[in-house]
This record gives sequence, C-alpha cells and structure tokens, in this order.
Amino acid sequence: MAHRVLIAEDESRIASFIEKGLRANGFLTVCARDGASTLDLVLQGGIDLVVLDLGLPDIDGFSVLRRLRGAGVAAPVVVLTARDGVRDTVAALEGGADDYMTKPFRFEELLARVRLRLRGDRAPEPTVLRVRDVSLDLRTRQAQVGGRTIDLTAREFLLAEMFLRHPGQVLAREQLLSAVWGYDYDPGSNIVDVYVGYLRRKIGAGCITTLRGMGYRLEA
Repeated sequence: MAHRVLIAEDESRIASFIEKGLRANGFLTVCARDGASTLDLVLQGGIDLVVLDLGLPDIDGFSVLRRLRGAGVAAPVVVLTARDGVRDTVAALEGGADDYMTKPFRFEELLARVRLRLRGDRAPEPTVLRVRDVSLDLRTRQAQVGGRTIDLTAREFLLAEMFLRHPGQVLAREQLLSAVWGYDYDPGSNIVDVYVGYLRRKIGAGCITTLRGMGYRLEA
C-alpha cells in the first residue's frame, strides 16, 4: 500500500517539484500552502509523513511542528529550510523533526530521507541496483558493466541510478533534470542530452533509447 505524504510548502514551484518526484516513485501526495491547512490535514489522519517548510506564511513551521507533536502526531517530519544556521537546524530537531534538508536540494536526496523515515514498515532499500549487465553499488558508489568497473562522475552516477531504478519506463528530460540537477536548474538546458550521451559511451550505446518528444528509456 502506497504511503501518503503531505507537502507543506508555500512556493508552488518547489511544491510541484517535490510532488511530481514523489508520485513518480509510487507515493500518494497532498499539498498544503500554509500552516493552518497543514495542521488541519495532518490532524484528520491518514498522513504517513510530512515534508514541512519552516517558512510557511501564516503559522511558521516551528509552531506547526510543536502543535503536531503536542497533539500526539507521531508521523515522521522532514523539515525544509532556506536557513543554513545550526541554531535553526537544532531547534527543528529538538522540536520533534526527524530530519531536515537545506534549500536548494536535489530530489534524490529528499527521496532517500523520506524512504529512510518510512522504512519501519517497508522492505529494505536495495544497496545494489542491477539491470542487464549494469550494476550500481549505492554504498560504495561503484559502477560495473559486465563485471568490469567503470568510472562515473557524480552526475553520471545519479543519472544512471535514475535509469536503473526505473527500467523500461520512459523518463522525461524534465524529470531527469529535476532529479539529478535540482529545481533551480535552467529547464531549457540540453545538459540531460549531453550526459545521456556520456552515459551511453560508458554503459553501452544500446542500453538507453531516445523517444522523440518524450524522453529516454533504459531497456530492461
């Protein structure tokens, strides 16, 4: 059964970025644009995890968090903050947050933290991804093709990870751009096409198919 995640974020661009990514990874999502709506939705029940921006316009994230914990809500809370001060981070964690992310962030980092906090009732995350003769070790960050170790840059590894997590699925350029380069990257950039080219040369030209007007697919 899919987990239901509440995204409490007043910046629509960031909320949409998170929502699209979570839905693409099998989560159910609901969004709230202010603290009052967040409290109402969570207290109604049925929310498995909250992604909470500290800078909400009416009731700030610290107050929302304090009220949720005071009401006995045990759902994990991952805090988003534009503030990188240690004091704010400590205050959020002491106030009952389970984790935090500092903006700007990559979606894959947030996804890893969400999965970690929900892992209690889920199967463990795989540490090695394998499709065809390509494998990625997520702990050692090592890549192999046909048993031979290959060198991937950090971006190439993240791109390869996206493909190996979704074999046989069409991944849009925008989806890859968001996951690997983050929501602040220029959507008109051709950086995805360039890096797919790099990846093809390293894992095999026939592994990744281009679907014009749609995106790319790792052939499973």
